[in-house]
This record gives sequence, C-alpha cells and structure tokens, in this order.
Amino acid sequence: MDASTEEIPVTAELLRGMPLPQPDGHGDKETRGRVLVVAGSVPVPGGALLAGIGVLRAGAGKLQIATAASIAPHLGLALPEALVAGLRETADGEIAPDSARALSERASRCDTVLIGPGMMNEAAVADLTAELLTRLEVGEDGPCFVLDAGALAGLRRNAAALHRHEGRVVITPHAGEMAGLLGCCRDRVDTDPLGCARQAADQLKAVVALKGSCTRIVAPDGRAWAYRGGTVGLATSGSGDTLAGIVTGLLARGASPEQAAIWGVYLHGEAGNRLTRRIGPLGFLARELLAEIPAVMAALASESDGR
Repeated sequence: MDASTEEIPVTAELLRGMPLPQPDGHGDKETRGRVLVVAGSVPVPGGALLAGIGVLRAGAGKLQIATAASIAPHLGLALPEALVAGLRETADGEIAPDSARALSERASRCDTVLIGPGMMNEAAVADLTAELLTRLEVGEDGPCFVLDAGALAGLRRNAAALHRHEGRVVITPHAGEMAGLLGCCRDRVDTDPLGCARQAADQLKAVVALKGSCTRIVAPDGRAWAYRGGTVGLATSGSGDTLAGIVTGLLARGASPEQAAIWGVYLHGEAGNRLTRRIGPLGFLARELLAEIPAVMAALASESDGR
C-alpha cells in the first residue's frame, strides 16, 4: 500500500485486529493508568467535566483534574471519582500560565496528560502548554499527551517543545483549528483534509485526529485512517471534549498514540450511532455519549473472543 495516497477504513474488523491492552484481573486501578486533565475555565467549566468522564469511561484507573480555583469545588462535587485541584486563575477565569511548575509536578506522576478542553484564552493556554511540554521528562519516563481545543492554538510557534515528546502525542483539531495550526485558510482544509492532516502530523511529529463528518487519523510517517461511520448528531457542543477524554483514557491504559486515536474516534462515533437509533439523529447531548462507551468496547471484545 502506498502510504502517500491510501486511507485505511476504520471498522470493527480493523479494531479487532488491534485489541486494546486489557487488565489481567489481578491488578488494581494503578495498572490501568493515571491521568491528569488540565481543563476548564469559569466561562466553560463543563469542558473539564466531559473530558474527565470520558477518561474514566474509556477504562483509565485514576483521574486528576486541574482547573481554575473558583470552579474546582463545584467540579469535585460533579465528578466525585476524581481528585480536583484548583489553580491560580487569571482575571477572566482561566488557569494562570504560571501554574506550569505546580502542574509539572502532578503531571510527572501520571501516564497521560490532556490539556485544553474548556480553556478559552488562547494566549494563556499556549504559554501554559509550551511550559509544560518543556518542563516534563521525555520518553518512557514522561507522560503521553493529548492536546485539544485551546491547547492547539500555540503549537505552530511552539513546535520545538512538542517535538521533544515525539511519538507520545495526539492532537484532536477540527478544521478551523487545523487551519490555525498550518497558517492557512479554512477552505484549504475543507478541500484537502487528508493532505492538511498529513502536513500537520509531519511538522508537529504527532498523531493527528482531524475531526469532521469523515475523521482522519494520521501518523507522523504519513499512514492514514478514515472513519466515515458517524452521525450528524455528533456535531454538538461538548462532543470534542468527550472525544479528547476517551483518547486520553485509552492512552493511559497502554494503547499507542495511533491506536488510542483510532479506537477513540470509532468508540465516539459508534456511541453516537447507538443514541441515534434509540433517541433520534439530532438532539442527544455530548454527555450522553459517554455512558455508551463501555458497551461499545465490550461488544468489540465479545466479537473478538467469538472469532
């Protein structure tokens, strides 16, 4: 297969051939991975909630959320399964960029770090993300990363910090965010989504999941997968936060970045299909997707066992 032209369809059959790491039944929650979600702001506290639930629904073992101090107690009550840490916030209710040092200490003890959902001040998030990427250890001694939403804004000028973690990063842009990453117009991304995803994956040395009606997953070496099985109902507020959380949880369990992205996109899409059949094609909520994830995973595992 010519990696420069071909896309591999993301199907249940493909996923059965790349099974997720499974707990052996004797380990505790530590063996399923530790996650730090850096997310949320006073205007959009729900981004951290949706992403955090996504992490746990994907099967990760332990969850910490770092967010703006004034919303931390409320988030802790909404998600009692997580340790929630409040950080110094800016005047507009964002996590202050100088929180990077405290965050790096937490992140160094985690397997995977998600940055970005519900963070609105692009300059502040870019500075915080770059500082964390620079401070944290690389390779097997450091965490993997998922970067979404606000955390994507500064990657183009902070690519060197990202390159330090080559082979351990997934980014999840939509078309508008991809245009910002490449410094091009949105029309170019809409016209050539695969080419743009390949360019970003190569330049940033990260696995790219370019979200859309067809979501492309591209590895830095140019290999590409395409998921076309989703539903229009997935285009709803908070849906991207749930996807980022799911991918993060799978990474924490031990999936590779490309495997976590492929599985995450499929699970997210099939959750939408289940809700479409039960509720209808429009009007289901992003939060409702998350309760469907374990059943989709279990169905795939059952089909694999029955082959």
